Amino acid sequence: MSDSWAVAVDLQESTTPSVQFARLRKVARVAAPCSTREDINGNIQPESSEKGGSRKFCDQTDLAEQSLLNKMIRRSLVRNRNQVEVLQRDPTSPLYSVKSFEELRLKPELLRGVYEVMEFNRPSKIQESALPMMLAQPPQNLIAQSQSGTGKTAAFSLAMLSHVNPENKWPQCLCISPTYELALQIGQVIEHMGKFCPDVTLAYGIRGNRMKRGVNLQAQIVIGTPGTILDWCTKLKLIDPKKITMFVLDEADVMIATQGHRDQSIRIHRHLTKECQMLLFSATFEDSVWSFAERVVPDPNIIKLKREEETLDTIKQFYVICKEKEDKFTSLCNLYGSLTIAQAMIFCHTRKMAAWLAENLSAEGHQVALLSGEMTVEQRAAVIERFKNGLEKVLVTTNVCSRGIDVEQVSLVVNFDLPVGLDGRADNETYLHRIGRTGRFGKRGFAVNMVDSRHSMGIIHEIEMHFERTITELDTSNLEEMESLIS
Repeated sequence: MSDSWAVAVDLQESTTPSVQFARLRKVARVAAPCSTREDINGNIQPESSEKGGSRKFCDQTDLAEQSLLNKMIRRSLVRNRNQVEVLQRDPTSPLYSVKSFEELRLKPELLRGVYEVMEFNRPSKIQESALPMMLAQPPQNLIAQSQSGTGKTAAFSLAMLSHVNPENKWPQCLCISPTYELALQIGQVIEHMGKFCPDVTLAYGIRGNRMKRGVNLQAQIVIGTPGTILDWCTKLKLIDPKKITMFVLDEADVMIATQGHRDQSIRIHRHLTKECQMLLFSATFEDSVWSFAERVVPDPNIIKLKREEETLDTIKQFYVICKEKEDKFTSLCNLYGSLTIAQAMIFCHTRKMAAWLAENLSAEGHQVALLSGEMTVEQRAAVIERFKNGLEKVLVTTNVCSRGIDVEQVSLVVNFDLPVGLDGRADNETYLHRIGRTGRFGKRGFAVNMVDSRHSMGIIHEIEMHFERTITELDTSNLEEMESLIS
């Protein structure tokens, strides 16, 4: 792979300005003869350097020339996108997209895990594009956007299992995620996929897993949350960051939205070597995520979706007009009584509302589980395990479960309360992650939003505009209409 390119892979045939911009990142850096950096808008900016105690800045004339050159390169690449995507179509390239797991030349024991345990038939779209990059030699850095339920967790889990040297009994791959539940789920994928790799071990760097300072941690893969992982790297000295050769950051948009997670993630990154392979994943990419990604992933390959592709086509989205919570509850019962539902997840804005709803659903005879942030780690793990095993058919929760929790049988997601930000506007990213709990791996799913005011109707319109999708009104009191819309 030429050093002068950062390959951007479009998951669809069309291209967008943001993808085109991504293709130019490394070009601009190579074209600039002096020390520069590119800001989030693609403009060349001077970058100070220190040598012998003095600071040196680029000449403004040079900057103007570099900016012009950058724009010229951008225009030429927009005219001919095949120049940068040819590497993914060339079978001799290490970044060649694959159509089967055999093409990745995986170890036989990993192939057995993929087929026999995970029961995969062929790579998903994100897997066929991302895995060659993650497994390439020399290692390639990657920033990837992928819809929920498309197999990104399995992709980077397979990359970590392929990457480690089982003979080295120390942490080599490090993965951080924003929640305890998601860390556990990632670990379970690794354990299942690596079933036939007995020499590869896994450790969970999560709250409640108490470790003593200086313990000789022999696990090659460590999965955890930012705060605990940072402690293991700095205070407890369980992980030597200089020996980490692959770093995976999952759900990047959540990381930067939570200031503590963002700061801890950056501090962990600072302890790693420049040679460490960096992989960053998220279902959404706003400007703030790109800015964060630039800080932690140098010279990346980039996979990005167009905004209108972010919502899954397999999920039918509806809204129901209600007056108050009791009206919402009646509509929910009508909906649940008329649909063939394997399992359902219902999202509430507050713990109090979630508790009220769970109690009333139980009184109606439904098998209900309740999950909220004030529960202990052990309680939350037990609730999720029961729900995954089908012991409860309905999970009532707050946003603690909006990300990454993968239960294949979930066919219905209900936003009992619509997701809103602190500014009172639609929280589009949380909406996307919530409804992404259904429609997994191409299966059909339904998302129903309860609208109880003019303001919440405005939230629905904001979501429609953001994703450029229509959300259809549903009358839950009209059984025939419901059956025709959801069939």
